[in-house]
Amino acid sequence: MPAPAEQARQHEGVRQAHETELVEDYVELIADLIDRDGEARAVHLARRLGVAQATVAKMLRRLEDRGLVVREPYRAILLTDAGRGLAEASRARHALVLEFLLALGVADAQARRDAEGIEHHVSEETLAGMRRFLQSGA
Repeated sequence: MPAPAEQARQHEGVRQAHETELVEDYVELIADLIDRDGEARAVHLARRLGVAQATVAKMLRRLEDRGLVVREPYRAILLTDAGRGLAEASRARHALVLEFLLALGVADAQARRDAEGIEHHVSEETLAGMRRFLQSGA
């Protein structure tokens, strides 16, 4: 069992990852909708995430407060440069984790489910290891 201070640091890291997980999921989905449909609206987010529109509205306020989105009532949601950057970074992590799981032989459907959770909790050191593994052709 790790020392108390080490264990506390580990749990703090997990709590921070959970806190950013939703933010990343939202900006990534907003980017996907904008790229595919030319716009993102709260109703589309609610439908895709399976949550109430009130839940989406609350998160959009948080995203606005963080400078990740711009929105006006009854208008489409726009990503700021910071929001687009966060979405692209999240997409890249997701793609790398998915590619790694598939290279390990994990079935496609399971790899996609697992990558969705792992991408938010994986360290840069682990991502670098995944990249090296994939580049080695192992």
